[in-house]
Amino acid sequence: MHFIWHDMFVLGVPVAEKVLRPLIVYAFLIVGLRMAGKRELAQLNPFDLVVLLTLSNTVQNAIIGDDNTVVGGLIGAATLLVANYLVVRFLFAHDRLEKLVEGDSDILIDNGVVREDHLKKELLKKHQLETAAHRQGFGSTGEVERAVLEPGGSIYFVGKKPSSDETQQSELLKRLDAISATLGDLRSRVDKLSPS
Repeated sequence: MHFIWHDMFVLGVPVAEKVLRPLIVYAFLIVGLRMAGKRELAQLNPFDLVVLLTLSNTVQNAIIGDDNTVVGGLIGAATLLVANYLVVRFLFAHDRLEKLVEGDSDILIDNGVVREDHLKKELLKKHQLETAAHRQGFGSTGEVERAVLEPGGSIYFVGKKPSSDETQQSELLKRLDAISATLGDLRSRVDKLSPS
């Protein structure tokens, strides 16, 4: 029983090492994911998903070292949570640094025109942009006035608004349809009243 207790709760490495390892891996992953681009965070294809899933397994030993104790795992997890909390709080108070870490938004569609060069820069294909537009309720990217890839990886879409001429034409067509329906109704009444 003593061996089980010892293996689960007595650290095999110093506490400072248990704290330093997750911090180094955390910093590396922040920089690595930033360099990989916004696409890694949102528009995942199967290859991206495999990389992100195996990434955690790959860095596991770097975080825990030779220590598999419960206490060691809790120290590592607590270190990651505290580091993330502090980084988020610090970046919240420092806009310029936050922009450096997170990056800028990127305009993918501007004035209804798909910016192919920006898609290429973000490693997005046109069909992936179409799919994202479909998820937002658009029939195609032709219905989109503006699309912006946010630093967090989400894509924000703004639909095209009809011009005043299009709005007036649509209103006139609705009124003509109503008049046609009324005339049709009147004709059927006149036909019923007239002797055959």
